[in-house]
Amino acid sequence: MTPEPDDIHRFRRTVEGLVGIPATEGNQVDVLRNGDEIFPAMLEAIAAARATVDLLTFIYWKGQIARDFADVLSERARAGLRVRILLDAVGARLIDKDILDQVARAGATVEWFRKPTNWKVWEHNHRTHRKVLVCDEEVAFTGGVGIAEEWCGDARGPAEWRDTHFRVRGPAVDGVRAGFASNWAETGHPLFDDRDRFPDQPRAGDACVQVVRGSAGVDWTDMATVFAAVIRRARRRLRLTTAYFVPDERFVDLLVEAVDRGVAVEVLLPGPHADKRIVQLASEVRYEPLLDAGVQMWCFQPSMLHAKVLTADGVVACVGSANFNSRSMTLDDEVDMVVLHAPTVAVLDRHFEEDLARSEELDPSRWADRNLAQKVKEKASTLLDDHF
Repeated sequence: MTPEPDDIHRFRRTVEGLVGIPATEGNQVDVLRNGDEIFPAMLEAIAAARATVDLLTFIYWKGQIARDFADVLSERARAGLRVRILLDAVGARLIDKDILDQVARAGATVEWFRKPTNWKVWEHNHRTHRKVLVCDEEVAFTGGVGIAEEWCGDARGPAEWRDTHFRVRGPAVDGVRAGFASNWAETGHPLFDDRDRFPDQPRAGDACVQVVRGSAGVDWTDMATVFAAVIRRARRRLRLTTAYFVPDERFVDLLVEAVDRGVAVEVLLPGPHADKRIVQLASEVRYEPLLDAGVQMWCFQPSMLHAKVLTADGVVACVGSANFNSRSMTLDDEVDMVVLHAPTVAVLDRHFEEDLARSEELDPSRWADRNLAQKVKEKASTLLDDHF
């Protein structure tokens, strides 16, 4: 697909105007696919850090990779770097406690984001789902990957999850860093100290990037605005990959309207290895109206699909922690990068096509004839829509 000359400007000004966050130019963006590419790049960046390491994640569980991260974080802390680690108190609750002890003994500062309490009940369902790593204020990572053995490998089988992460250098690093800082502020620690330089970010490449931070709210957030804007502005093709697909009626309508105006809408979702069957059932309720409208849908077969990628018209991509569901659009803190750069989008579209080769397409007529038991389960799952 050959981008039209005004495509980037059209998407850029729409999202900037609606969210109020300017995009930055001069960024280098590297697309990292699956643990075999993602984890070595992150570990290398931490090991090379000279002053500061900031890590924020929803999931930090178990396995050798969890210990590999603990080892390099500990080594940097012992070397005198400021190492700050912020873990969501619900998402990372399965972490091995000896990992926490190890990094703390080494001198890292470890905090939990919003520990559940008996009295702040209104916070329990509002988590930080962000995945952020920033080293020396120079290189940043964000995307869908958690730190756990599930993400190791190259999505070759059920034990190796499929995911996408970005590494970025340039002015957009500041936006990713802000995603860490706004959550770190809740810990009560100082936002910065004398090791923070706040450097002018040099031009590192030719990608235009806008970093959008979705903050927990009610009904609508900036993350929802970004998704809605990209869908509404698409003219030729939309490609969505998401781990958890539970759009409300407004977003179902937006996808249907896109098809009606001639946009090819393609959606890739988890298949037989979905990690949360109840969420998949809630997703399946939405399939029929979308399939009937002409949305093409596939289910990834080899392993759990955990990536969160939206591309449009070959020129814009949204990649980060946000899924296409109510949690990401209303309940949780998220961070996504809106990348306006045709070469980067071409890589993501190629990955999408390669994933389709390992997926099964949903047939509208066969889906309409699914059995009654399946329909009853789908209907029951909608009672929990607000939690998905």
